[in-house]
Amino acid sequence: MTAVEPRLEPVSSRAGHPGWRQGASDYVALTKPRIIELLLVTTFPTMFLAERGLPSLWLIVATLVGGTLSAAAANVLNCYLDRDIDKVMHRTANRPLVTGAISPRAALRFGALLVAASTLWLGLLVNWLSAALSLAAILLYVGFYTMLLKRRTSQNIVWGGVAGCMPVLIGWSAVTSSLAWPALILFLIVFFWTPPHYWPLSMRFKEEYEAAGVPMLPVVAKDAVVARQVVIYGLHTVLTSLVLVPVASMGWIYLVVAVPSGGLFLLEAYRLLKRAQAPENTTTASLNPMRLFHYSISYLTLVFVAVAVDSLLYLPLP
Repeated sequence: MTAVEPRLEPVSSRAGHPGWRQGASDYVALTKPRIIELLLVTTFPTMFLAERGLPSLWLIVATLVGGTLSAAAANVLNCYLDRDIDKVMHRTANRPLVTGAISPRAALRFGALLVAASTLWLGLLVNWLSAALSLAAILLYVGFYTMLLKRRTSQNIVWGGVAGCMPVLIGWSAVTSSLAWPALILFLIVFFWTPPHYWPLSMRFKEEYEAAGVPMLPVVAKDAVVARQVVIYGLHTVLTSLVLVPVASMGWIYLVVAVPSGGLFLLEAYRLLKRAQAPENTTTASLNPMRLFHYSISYLTLVFVAVAVDSLLYLPLP
């Protein structure tokens, strides 16, 4: 799961800031806060569905803090391993490890500390199943995606995206100390959503990925092929979101949100496909893939907010 990160100011333009404040800002930037926000969007509502109401405030806070530490750990270690790629790509060239604001050794220590902190936090304050799932998410993102898949296959984001699905399992297990079918359906929603979310972003920056030697699908396949895959995965996403209705006994509130927002998601994916198939659309600007990228974030947020609201204000289907 991804979001566009705000570009950091060049180091030379930060000289007027107090050292400790800028140092803290650099370490925060290393955790990719915008991506963490998106991960928490799926954790929080899942807890409402697992509880079928409002979980205890303490459990919510403890789970979200632990999830934040876990996602931060994975992102820091990802930055450490990908610092050579980040140096080549313009949109990541101002990350702290590239500019030298933070040394690789310091980043590695910071990431390891966050791994330990997140695991112990969730284990001691939530439950050890949630802690184990959190640790698995870090290992999947760092080991499976970053180290094994990212530089080797165009399907990297498909299978590597499993790590971004784990927060729903963490949220469910935090409430129930177990896993169940509704949690798996939510997991699959995020799994199928990840490619049509990330591939449009990859289309926008495919020249940078190509220069960095990362074989994202838009780098190795024609735009029409990528857009067709976006439509297919988008359709799977919307259909899976509707499967949640019978599996988790969702009510009218969820259905009224999931159907039209899913329809718009598919419409935007289809529009991208038609633009990619048009012979006159030969540039990234003419394709406008970021339109779908930005809406995909709104779509996932709407679906999961609907999960939470439906769990609180349940209006059963006939």
